Amino acid sequence: MFSKLLIANRGEIASRIIRTCQRLNIRTVAVYSEADQEAPFVKEADESYLIGKPRVNESYLKIDNIIKAAKETNAEAIHPGYGLLSEHAGFAKRVREEGLTFVGPTSELIAMMGDKIAARQAMEMAGVPVVPGTMEAVADVQEANKVAEEFGYPVMLKAAAGGGGIGMQAVKTAEELEKAFEGNQKRAQTFFGDGKMFIEKQIINPRHIEIQVLADEHGNAVHLFERECSIQRRHQKVIEEAPSPFLSEETRRRMGESALKAVQKLRYTNAGTIEFLVDDQENFYFLEMNTRLQVEHPVTEEITGLDLVEQQLRIAFGEKLTYKQEDLLIQGHAIEARIYAEDSNTFYPSPGQLTKLTLPKGDGVRHEVAVNADSQVTPFYDPMIAKLVVHADTRKEAIEKLTKALHQYEIEGIKSNLTMLKRVVTHEQFTSGAATTSFIEDYYLPSLTNQ
Repeated sequence: MFSKLLIANRGEIASRIIRTCQRLNIRTVAVYSEADQEAPFVKEADESYLIGKPRVNESYLKIDNIIKAAKETNAEAIHPGYGLLSEHAGFAKRVREEGLTFVGPTSELIAMMGDKIAARQAMEMAGVPVVPGTMEAVADVQEANKVAEEFGYPVMLKAAAGGGGIGMQAVKTAEELEKAFEGNQKRAQTFFGDGKMFIEKQIINPRHIEIQVLADEHGNAVHLFERECSIQRRHQKVIEEAPSPFLSEETRRRMGESALKAVQKLRYTNAGTIEFLVDDQENFYFLEMNTRLQVEHPVTEEITGLDLVEQQLRIAFGEKLTYKQEDLLIQGHAIEARIYAEDSNTFYPSPGQLTKLTLPKGDGVRHEVAVNADSQVTPFYDPMIAKLVVHADTRKEAIEKLTKALHQYEIEGIKSNLTMLKRVVTHEQFTSGAATTSFIEDYYLPSLTNQ
């Protein structure tokens, strides 16, 4: 196993990786910006290395600085976490060119899956169902409208590169498409350096369900069942759970088999997640593949008993998976709630000085936290500051445990989304397992006007 690992990330995921490394006796190197010098993860690592100023393009996205840190600290491998450089094919390639191990798939696969059009083409070739749409970028708004007319409105206008909902918009008419095209194209170019756009038929009120996969370098692969991620605001996940309360055993089996088919066809290695949209008839369609550890990976860990960071490290070190698909069973139910420093009504970030942080305790309650009681939450990074994860024997018990924990959670000094989370997890649409990706728009936002 590696003797020293550099973590090219920050916040709660850096702390999460450090915890596994401590158990495996792997020394860790944290890289940090000037804004993060007092952050918990910096102090938890065995070594820490300043790589730049607060803004990500002056620190966490500076590949040269990260490579320099790895070389000067004699790290053998780099774990990219999620976000930042985790799906940057050039970074993965550079890490390996420098004689270091990148904890993730090859740069070629990262590049392929990072291009939504190339990913759709690859999945179609692998026999995975894809949402009806274009297999090439549309040249301009006129071509986009022609394609949309063929598929029939409403459609999804999407950026070929990137994620997080940037450059993506549902459009119902040609007029809406004309207004949306240029703006989304510019946003995609600004954020991802690639303005290519494509069109997909919009699946009405789908569920967002993803399959976690692991594959070693010896041809072995498994899926770790699904995660339901339908509770989202602005196309970004807020609550995730495993297993899905919606899927039948037959659909669960078929989705798992479909994901493994893609992994084997692509010769994918390490951890990855294949995301699907699922309609009310349980038809599922490929959405995208994330070639990294997911924010919501803890719910999979809770229902399988596997440490996904450990599995990533072992695969990157060249070890074989020590279990087969038939060895894996779903154990109980897990739910994760993302704690954001943001206004519960507007979803606007709320940076500032934390003055109080009280974390609920109890059996089956887990925390992944990026801050402490006196942290400064800066405006430079994603506003997610923690994740609350619960595990219980049944979904009903897990919801009860999560509800109790959310009411015990205390944050002062900044605004948080705790109020929103409490409302969501007690809403009948959620508790009954009937929530789709339109839940926030259909149920939560209208409730704000009735306060």
